Amino acid sequence: MGVQPQTEPFLVSARPDLIDARENWLKSLKNTRRLAANTLEAYERDTRQFFQFLTGHLGEPPALKDVATLRIADLRSFLARRRNDGAGARTLGRGLAGIRSFLRFLEKHGMANAAASIAMRAPRQPKSLPKPLTMVDARRVVEKGEQLNEAPWIAARNAAVLTLLYGCGLRISEALGLDGGALNDPDARSILITGKGGKTRMVPLLPVVHRAVAEYRALCPYDLEEGKPLFRGARGGELHSAIIQRDMQKMRGALGLPETATPHALRHSFATHLLGRGGDLRTIQELLGHASLSTTQVYTGVDTERLMEIYAKAHPRA
Repeated sequence: MGVQPQTEPFLVSARPDLIDARENWLKSLKNTRRLAANTLEAYERDTRQFFQFLTGHLGEPPALKDVATLRIADLRSFLARRRNDGAGARTLGRGLAGIRSFLRFLEKHGMANAAASIAMRAPRQPKSLPKPLTMVDARRVVEKGEQLNEAPWIAARNAAVLTLLYGCGLRISEALGLDGGALNDPDARSILITGKGGKTRMVPLLPVVHRAVAEYRALCPYDLEEGKPLFRGARGGELHSAIIQRDMQKMRGALGLPETATPHALRHSFATHLLGRGGDLRTIQELLGHASLSTTQVYTGVDTERLMEIYAKAHPRA
């Protein structure tokens, strides 16, 4: 059932010309752009709240002419009011998006200037990170026996890639970018990884990583020679991350794991589990290849209190 624009005067505090313009906009979103019902309801609610704000801001219900000449200061005042009422960054961002859409609709029909809303910066959104898997689930995901591929070498390949994400904290692009000559020495204790921006870092190698890669090498039907990719697609070409993501999605369903259990969540789990076992935040930063400690702090979900606790234990003058 589609949204029904609420345009009665006692629900929408605005002059008739503005109410009519908003109703036409909502109808166009529903009939032409075919937005989802939830989005339409949110846009209706956000613009209704905006009109109520303008009523107090202007001292009278707004008319079309008032919205047509909005300034950035007016929009900032509205967002400040909503923030004071407890609205978060995502709610504020969506509210601004709705107002922009309405003003662009008016501008398209020669009834307003949308420059202020376009120039207005959306509130900074909080960083969104995948939830870490439990230690038990992470171990299940990297097991060859849990992979759903019928071809043994592909199951071993996927297990090796996922083991690198969880056992070494690699990005999936870093794992898939490894050369055929990499991880060929079972006695190697570390590996040099080239990450974002061409920055390199040394990452320790666990025996389980060596075993997973060695099993893949033994089963892979292609020559994994130096100068060519270590991990191959079914036909021997370069393995793309979308394949690993798709296969993990299937495994996620089979194992009853949450939607947040993605390949990248394994890298996140690597960091979180290390920290939970007493790992040093600075060391984890280096292992992940983060440029700043603050990024690692957010990535591992460390709050300020926990961060100060870590420093208190580590700093000689604490």
